This record gives sequence, C-alpha cells and structure tokens, in this order.
Amino acid sequence: MVGTVSAGKRTLQLKAAMLLDFGWKQALSCVFPVFIFASLGLTKLVAIPGIARYDLLLLLCLAAQVGMLLTRLETVRELQVVMAFHLIGLALELFKVHMGSWSYPGEGWSKIGGVPLYSGFMYASVASYICQAWRRLDLRFNHWPDTRLAAGIAALLYINFFTHHWLPDFRWVLTGLIVLVFWRSSVHYTVAGQRLRMPVLLSFLLIALFIWLAENISTFLGAWAYPDQRISWTIVHWGKLSSWFLLVILSILLVASLKSQKPPGLTKP
Repeated sequence: MVGTVSAGKRTLQLKAAMLLDFGWKQALSCVFPVFIFASLGLTKLVAIPGIARYDLLLLLCLAAQVGMLLTRLETVRELQVVMAFHLIGLALELFKVHMGSWSYPGEGWSKIGGVPLYSGFMYASVASYICQAWRRLDLRFNHWPDTRLAAGIAALLYINFFTHHWLPDFRWVLTGLIVLVFWRSSVHYTVAGQRLRMPVLLSFLLIALFIWLAENISTFLGAWAYPDQRISWTIVHWGKLSSWFLLVILSILLVASLKSQKPPGLTKP
C-alpha cells in the first residue's frame, strides 16, 4: 500500500512538473505576442501627444524585436524568419484592406494603402511563437510529408487567400487535402525531460483556436475592425477559425522552410 501511494505521489509530482515546465516554455515562446497585446491595450488607454497610435505601435514592435535579440530571447535566424513573415503578412494586409475585408480606421504616418506597417508584426508574432516553441520544446516530427508536397500546399494556401475574391473559395478542398496529407503525422516535444507526442492536426487546431481568441482581444482593443465591428464590437465569427487553421499550417510550413533547407528535426518512418 505504501509503495502504491509513493508511486502515485511521484506520478502526481511528475505531472505537476511537466505542467509547470510546459507553461513556462509556452510563456517564453509567447513573449512577442503578449507584448503586442500589452501595447494594444496601453495605446488604447493612453495617448501620447504628437505621435499617432499606429506609429507608436510600430516603434514599440521594432523596439521589442531589438530587445529580444539583445537579451537572446530570439536568435538572429529567428529574427530573419520573423521579418520575412512581417513582409508576407503585410502583403496580405494590403490586399485584404483594399478588398474591404477589414480596415484600420485610425490615422498614422506609417500607413501605406490604408494599412499601418505595424500590422505585419501581428503575423510575425505567430512566426515568433512557432520559432520559439520549436526550439524550447525541441520539436520533432514523424510522417512529415515530402518537402515538395508541403511547399505546394503552402503555396496553394497563400494563393487562395487572394484568389477567393474572384474565384471559388477552395479552403475546404485544401482543408480536406491537409487532413489527408497530415493524417499520420505527429509532433514529439520535450516537457520536464519527458518526450510526449501529439497528432499534428490537433496541434494545428489548438494553435488556430488560441489565435482566434487573440483576434477577438485584438479587435476589441482596436487593432483593426471587420465590417460588422465598425459601429460596435462584436465577437469574431467562428468561421474565421478555418482561416486561422489554414494560416497556422502555412506558417509552420514556411517557418520550417525558412529555418533550414530541410525542416529541422523531421524524421521519416
């Protein structure tokens, strides 16, 4: 009986240690996204005379990236990935705002085509999280699809974000393709010295869910506004989860390709 109690206690302690370690690593990985949320909240409550909110947000995001690099929270290679995502996201923002999908009603010197330059950092924050989590959790993948197939899927996902305004929206076709391609894929990660495993599709969905929650916070704080939020704030429609699900997959595929010629830690069966 004593041995059983001791074993149960050790199991409970191990699970607690794993939970704390996972939470700490996630917190460190979310430094840049959390900084952006804090900046959005601060600039909504406090206005600095002589500088527009969007311009201030851009300066804060640039300062945060410099600070993360100097404190070694972020590596030079990760910074390159983050900046690449800033440009990719900014291109998408310019197009979507032009098409009326959403808008940035505030003023600012750093707005181009109705889009403030800081907005690219919101996409970059997703890349920052993926890079940080990849390194801190020591991610390894099994049954990852062929690199050329993965690159083709990433290209189709990005193109569909643009073309669905004129052509049929193939997001559900692409979602079905992704499920088919990644059905057997799994991600292995380290928490408190223990190797754990999760289906890749589940990890995609969980990240998309958290981004959707973050999107609700961001729109509430006035980061941008959808057409139905221009008069008063309303919760972002659940349908946006499908967009974020596809964007998460696109982000992970791009991060994998940008981190190295062959995604680090990928293993074949």
